[in-house]
Amino acid sequence: MSQQSTINGSLTTVEVNKMLKNTYMLLSMTLAFSALCAGFAMMLDIGPMMSIGLSIGGLVLLFVTLRKADSAAGIFWVFAFTGIEGASLGYILNHYAGMANGSSLIMQALGLTSVIFVALSAYALTTKKDFSFMSGFLFAGLIVVIAAAVINIFVGSSVMFMALNAGVALLMTGFILYDTSRIVNGGETNYVRATISLYLNFLNLFISLLHLLGMGSDD
Repeated sequence: MSQQSTINGSLTTVEVNKMLKNTYMLLSMTLAFSALCAGFAMMLDIGPMMSIGLSIGGLVLLFVTLRKADSAAGIFWVFAFTGIEGASLGYILNHYAGMANGSSLIMQALGLTSVIFVALSAYALTTKKDFSFMSGFLFAGLIVVIAAAVINIFVGSSVMFMALNAGVALLMTGFILYDTSRIVNGGETNYVRATISLYLNFLNLFISLLHLLGMGSDD
């Protein structure tokens, strides 16, 4: 009977568990595929313009994937999106890999991202706490970060750049709790969309931590 209990009056525990299984399985595969594409882009030694072009292409594919999430083609599009996003990191990763301790920085950022992601996800999964109250704060924070990032394109302040990355890292920790909570409590019922949300949380947290850790080594 407990496994058939209703969550938020919509999904049973069995359905939520199936949703979680599908989401984290797809997430692990897309992260691995993204890393493979990032490694390939590093081998090709892509430049900054190519990186920007891939990022724009990834943004386009993000909207396509979200539109196709309810169809059978959703799986194809989520891999296309995460593959391009991974490839767009080639230039940034090569930049840090070229430093004296570059490989160590990248692995530290990846390890720290993984630990934070797993710890926060586990907390949300085990407590089943509803973090929907954070939606307003997270949305407002995202707007502020985007606005500040646009301003810094023209200002070019290294201090603002690091403050932005610290803000992004903090926001992503909140989004990990929020998005995981939505899955657990039946707020998200499509595992493709759930995967995209968690993937973006992981990716943005990794990039922001990489910039922060590389602050002392970046010339």
